Amino acid sequence: MSSTLVPRFPLYVPTKGRASYLITSTYLTEMGVHHYLVVEPQEVETYREAVVKRRIDATVLTLDMTFKETYELCDMHGLSKSTGPGPARNFAWHHSMEAGHTHHWAMDDNIKGFYRLNHNNKVPCKSPALWRAQEDFVLRYKNIAMNGPNYFMFAPKRTELPPFVVNTRIYSCNLIRNDVGFRWRGRYNEDTILSLDMLKAGWCTVQFYAFLQDKMQTQTAKGGNTAEFYHAEGKVVEGEKYARNGTLAKSEMLVRVHPDVSRLKWKFQRVHHEVDYSSFKNQKLLRNDIPVPEGVNNYGMALQQGAEQSTSSFTELAKRLVEGGKP
Repeated sequence: MSSTLVPRFPLYVPTKGRASYLITSTYLTEMGVHHYLVVEPQEVETYREAVVKRRIDATVLTLDMTFKETYELCDMHGLSKSTGPGPARNFAWHHSMEAGHTHHWAMDDNIKGFYRLNHNNKVPCKSPALWRAQEDFVLRYKNIAMNGPNYFMFAPKRTELPPFVVNTRIYSCNLIRNDVGFRWRGRYNEDTILSLDMLKAGWCTVQFYAFLQDKMQTQTAKGGNTAEFYHAEGKVVEGEKYARNGTLAKSEMLVRVHPDVSRLKWKFQRVHHEVDYSSFKNQKLLRNDIPVPEGVNNYGMALQQGAEQSTSSFTELAKRLVEGGKP
């Protein structure tokens, strides 16, 4: 494979209680992308066995638990409750810097697919060039602290969309510049907190529409934050999709940490937060002195027959896994 197609920077997937799923890892493996799974010590062997059994192209890293002990939780509960994935994400940040990288990817463990949006068609992408194209774009600018693909569901097919937008929240799949001086913080909503920390300091963020992620909805995959937070803190009622008030503490934390731009709102059948990003609209991207070739560069990506069917099959696989079935 051409070196211009593979990711420049390492990819990390913090994960807990989901060794039997490996949803993000399965798709990354199909893309031909090696990555790291960040796992707490008590689950390392379980994940290593699952990686071998499923032929996943990943290295299992043992989380240094001091990252949990020193993590900024943004509340008064200490370690009496789950810290969430923030400590593992900070460990990944540290690990990438120790290896000499200027950036790293951190992503959720329940992403069931990645897509390229082109001419309003959301085409499943199995090329590792999806990562390289985003990386090359970011390196053209001096002041991008973080970027990532938007959610599949936020890109309606019949809506005219730009290739990217600037200065908004980056969630679930983040390419982070290592030297910006920030770290993940917050027991919940750490992606939005980090985005706002960066934006308030004058940095820019870039959210791509040209590339999309199809992440499973909150509380639909067992393990992870579903078990640690939403079902533990909310009321689970048979027949209802979401635990009642399961995301309340999550949204309340964001409003408490960034009250000037955040408020609570009821939408999508549960409590959410709403953030006003308008105060950051005048923060402009600043170009680096990097030559950009003329013409369109598709990074070797080409439309293939049967792509929709392939991803449909993968979605069914993910569904069977989270419902407790066998792959």
